[in-house]
Amino acid sequence: MTQALPKPITVEEFAVWYPENPQKLYELHNGVIIEMPLPVGEHEEIVLFLVEKITLEYNRLNLPFGIPKTVLVKPLENETGYSPDVLLLNRPNLVNEPIWRKESIITQAASIPLIIEVVSTNWRDDYHKKYADYEEMGIPEYWIVDYAALGSREFIGKPKQPTILVCSLDEGEYVVNKFRGDDRIISPTFPELNLTAKQIFKAGNL
Repeated sequence: MTQALPKPITVEEFAVWYPENPQKLYELHNGVIIEMPLPVGEHEEIVLFLVEKITLEYNRLNLPFGIPKTVLVKPLENETGYSPDVLLLNRPNLVNEPIWRKESIITQAASIPLIIEVVSTNWRDDYHKKYADYEEMGIPEYWIVDYAALGSREFIGKPKQPTILVCSLDEGEYVVNKFRGDDRIISPTFPELNLTAKQIFKAGNL
């Protein structure tokens, strides 16, 4: 749902506008505030599981990463602010972020080793809009976790089946690898991560 405003706004204005204790979720798409669908419990269980496993892995490796609660990702050339399901921050680079001290907005790929979107009913955003923007930003790794097989057959095959797409940046373009069932996720950021697609999908059925 689009919020009616007299004119397009900037990401900084959106961050100021965003309710302190929101009852709904919002993103900014090309200057327009978009009300996002509230996630179902299965979606949130998968998000919690991924946050737990990735946090354990970067702590095990003693990497200077963190997963924040609420941070907006601003692509390069438009007034857009995404709020990913899982956003891994490279904390040492935050000193180079031009807006960070004033607002929790990230603009540099060097600050973002990994983004994960768990697919909801607005799946086209994850497969098209965010894919293109994250690729253009140069974010090195982007997961699309389609646990309910909502995406089109172009992406998850026919018949549709739950799929995780790991998009890895190579010479400025994403190379996509797909994982299903007992496939172990191959992550450039965490090459020793011992996690299968089935384990991730099962987390949503607890």
